[in-house]
Parts: sequence; C-alpha cells; structure tokens
Amino acid sequence: MSLQEVSLQQAPELTPDDRDALRRAVGLLEHPSLAGRLTSLAGRPVELIGFALPATVTKAISSATSKGLEAALKVALRTLPASRSSGSQRLHRALAAASGAVGGTFGLAALPMELPVSTVIMLRAIAEIARSEGEDLSNPEAALACVEVFALGGRAGSTDAAESGYFATRAVLAKTVSEAARLIAERGLANEGASILVKFVTQVAARFGIVVSQKVAAQALPVAGAIGGAAINYAFIDHFQDIARGHFTVRRLERVYGKQLVRAEYDRIAGREPPAAKSTDLTTNATS
Repeated sequence: MSLQEVSLQQAPELTPDDRDALRRAVGLLEHPSLAGRLTSLAGRPVELIGFALPATVTKAISSATSKGLEAALKVALRTLPASRSSGSQRLHRALAAASGAVGGTFGLAALPMELPVSTVIMLRAIAEIARSEGEDLSNPEAALACVEVFALGGRAGSTDAAESGYFATRAVLAKTVSEAARLIAERGLANEGASILVKFVTQVAARFGIVVSQKVAAQALPVAGAIGGAAINYAFIDHFQDIARGHFTVRRLERVYGKQLVRAEYDRIAGREPPAAKSTDLTTNATS
C-alpha cells in the first residue's frame, strides 16, 4: 500500500453536505460558461470573434486588463481586510451592469476607464463570497486568492483539462502567491512595485485577458449598445462570482480535510484519475 493510500485512509471522509458542496464547486470550476452566455446575448460565437480581434484592440485589452488588476490588487491588500461589505451580490451585479452600459455606449474607447471599475466591483463581490466561506482577508494569502479568481475564469484553449483546469491554474500561480504573501507579511505594503507582485499581476492578466477579449468582442457587435453592454457586464460578474463560489468552497474544504483528500474527491467527481494514479500507470507501462 502506498503512502498516499495510507494517508487517504487515515483522513476523515467528507460529510454528505460537504461532498454536495464540492460537487457544486466542480460544476462551477470545470465548466465555465461565460462564452456561452455571451453568445446567447450577442447571437454570435464571441469566443471565435475574440480570437480574431485586431492587434490594436488586443493591445488595448492587454493594457486595460493589467491596469484593472493592478487596481484590484491595491484594493485587495489595502481595504478588503478592514471592510465588512453590507452590499449584496445583486448590488454588485447592478453596479457592474451600469459600468457595462458605459462600455456598450462608448465601445473600446471606454475600456481603459470601464474595465478597472468593473474589476474592482467584481473583486468586492468575490471578497464577500470569500468571507462567507471563512476566509480571513487580513491574511495576505487570502486577499491574493481573491485576485487569483480572475485567472481561474479563463482557459487558454487547451484540449487537455489536466493542463488548463482549475488545479493546473492554481499550481502555476502557487509559488508566486506564496512568495508575494510572504513579502507582504514581512515588509508590509511599502513594496507594492516588487517584482513578485508584478509577476503575479502578469500571470493573472494572461488568463483574465482571455475572458476580457470575449467581453469586448460581444460589446463591439452592433446589437450591443448600452442595454447590451449592461447585460454583458452582468453576465461577466455573474461568471466570476460562480468561479469564486467554487474556488473558496474548495479552499474551505481543504482547510478541514486537507488538500490531498479534497483533490482526490474533486478528481473523482470530475471523472478524472488523480495525478498520482496517472503517474503510477505510466511507470507500470514503461517497465512492463
């Protein structure tokens, strides 16, 4: 019997309620649906349109995405720990819809102003969900986990779920988040321009930009306008609220049961073999 199997046997099993919560989280994290929602609103496959945007538009999206995440990071580290939002998730959606109406009216020219506003609104909604799942946002790692949600809502287009899925994205960001959290805990916020925080924003922006491109593509269609822009931004924030619910549910369960057990159960629900099992099979095949 392997050490992993012994560890799993000794760990407590998930309660029925927690298993149901994890099942809902898997559904939210493994099947993000923003492109489908936007296609329904716009009447055209926005995922394909997003990949075909002109270089000048792509550059503008990249710049606005980075600025939006930089603003969100400052809010996450400076104001989230002290604030106790009394606003509802509906209020956050309404504010995002209003911001989207501006984007729908003025198009790409409004993106540098509209996206940072939308991103901060979404961050506060994400933080509210994080608190509801027991996160202490005075902990820099938990605050960074709120910003991390923006990376979890976009996929790089890989056909291999193991390469582009939830845990794969977390693994890519894990070292950067850990180093950034340690820097903030040791030195405070005086080093906001530290290279590790810049790296974190860059890594998140690379994935967040995929979803922003889809949003911009939908808003650029003639059918959008102010009303369409509001509906698109409503779907935009709803998408990231769903991702946040899944993400912070998994984190809560990891605190109770340990990462190994939660990952194994997550993979079972998702219909995948645990990574260790895969590597064992590969070793067996190679030596047989």
